Amino acid sequence: MLPHAAFWQGKRVLLTGHTGFKGSWLALWLQRLGAQVTGIALAPATAPNLFDAARVADGMTSHLGDIRDAQTLAALVQAAAPQIVLHLAAQALVRPSYHDPLGTFATNVMGTAHLLDALRGLDSVRLAVMVTTDKVYSNLEHPYPYREDDALGGHDPYSASKAASELVIASYRDAYLRTQGVAVASARAGNVMGGGDWSQDRLIPDAVRAWQAGQTLSIRSPHAVRPWQHVLEPLAGYLRLAEQLWARPELAGAYNFGPPTQDAATVRNIIELASSPDKASAVSYEVDSVQKPLHEAGWLALETAKARTLLGVTPRWTLPQAVARTMAWYRAQHDGADARALCQADIDAYEAPL
Repeated sequence: MLPHAAFWQGKRVLLTGHTGFKGSWLALWLQRLGAQVTGIALAPATAPNLFDAARVADGMTSHLGDIRDAQTLAALVQAAAPQIVLHLAAQALVRPSYHDPLGTFATNVMGTAHLLDALRGLDSVRLAVMVTTDKVYSNLEHPYPYREDDALGGHDPYSASKAASELVIASYRDAYLRTQGVAVASARAGNVMGGGDWSQDRLIPDAVRAWQAGQTLSIRSPHAVRPWQHVLEPLAGYLRLAEQLWARPELAGAYNFGPPTQDAATVRNIIELASSPDKASAVSYEVDSVQKPLHEAGWLALETAKARTLLGVTPRWTLPQAVARTMAWYRAQHDGADARALCQADIDAYEAPL
């Protein structure tokens, strides 16, 4: 199911994290759909970044602010008077969470609580989609995909903070927002790829940097399995979830978004797919056997039957298509193409009839 422009036209949408990678893509898509978008986020964390490269701020109201600042956040939320809230703001990386656990917990747990608290008593709001992660589950390293009712947990601070935020989301939904008439759902998505991600410690951005510099990519865990998908896949799921919650608030709850279980792939698989047949973006790599790695899950996949059955959400692009489109975006942008136009072209392709 694709987002319906007729639904989004004129809707007042509050989007947190709009300066990030996923947030920038989502802001562009919402603008295309005709929504009135207000964003709240920190300044972009990297240079370059998609928010600036694609001129995302041009079609929306953009505020730079910190969701850890409850008072300022509440004032911005009240001024925006949103009908729909899409919460993406987060400290979103596993390895940096080891170095700054308190900052990670403050952003991902208390930042989420601050936003939800700002919605209490807000007459305009009808629904909130709160984005967490596929890493909220207590990972047993078993070869079965995780379902929405599996136990939450987290070894690293990032995963634990997101699992904790799920409890905060459920508490605010049950204690306050449901009786207020606000439908609240959490969205748990797998690893995403797509043009315009320049974050550190992410596989595709690291591979692109290595390719462009003519260097060898160093990888930690070539056999680690993740539910990889193009960034437009979960974003389409978030938008579809919001549409359904508007009409059917009883669907509030947690939802997994990801590829079919059999399409979960290893790090090595992704690198091999990223190396184009004509060697235009060939990536050579080596396994870092010297650095003692921090703990990261070795096997992770999601069961997405709930989203498929209740929301009609199914992936449109295969993993090879997702990787090919991602690398084509980086090659074109590296050769001088406009980032915003490249994003629009990918959304056009995604929305095209199959």
